[in-house]
Amino acid sequence: MNRLSEKYKKEIIPKLVEKYNYTSVMQVPKLEKIVINIGCGDATENSKFLEAACSELELITGAKPVVTKAKKSIAGFKLRAGQAIGCKVTLRGEKMYTFLDKLIRIALPQVRDFRGVSPKAFDGRGNYTLGIKEQMIFAEIEYDNIVKTRGMDIVFVTTAKTNEEAFDLLNEIGIPFRK
Repeated sequence: MNRLSEKYKKEIIPKLVEKYNYTSVMQVPKLEKIVINIGCGDATENSKFLEAACSELELITGAKPVVTKAKKSIAGFKLRAGQAIGCKVTLRGEKMYTFLDKLIRIALPQVRDFRGVSPKAFDGRGNYTLGIKEQMIFAEIEYDNIVKTRGMDIVFVTTAKTNEEAFDLLNEIGIPFRK
């Protein structure tokens, strides 16, 4: 059992039941999955950029990434439909909690001038998106092996109905929101 999944079951569920007066434990919002996405728009010119991004994402998450392809052709970006433009990983269960623990305890404190993540990035349905500017905050990435500095989007998908419930859930889990 992971530290965060135990904390969720023993501490967070009772707090949220007390705060929102849920009649059943099944009503308590939970973290469903974490989706990590790296966009490689420059992979249209050089496919090595996409391969490097995929290998870095695999190192960070411990799961094999899926290559994402363009849905539509956009002439202004020299993009054709079906062209590989990024990679993503969806984490669930123990791998999700392991990644989240690593993100909160090791990676986010590595960010320069870190004052917390924005509490405004909720989508209205209880999901939260966190943008990271460079992949070097993760310990698995070696500086010498980096082809290009890339950012990534980390989406926390919860079963919460409102932003307030999702905020309380993620705050209790330990995501360092800005005050």
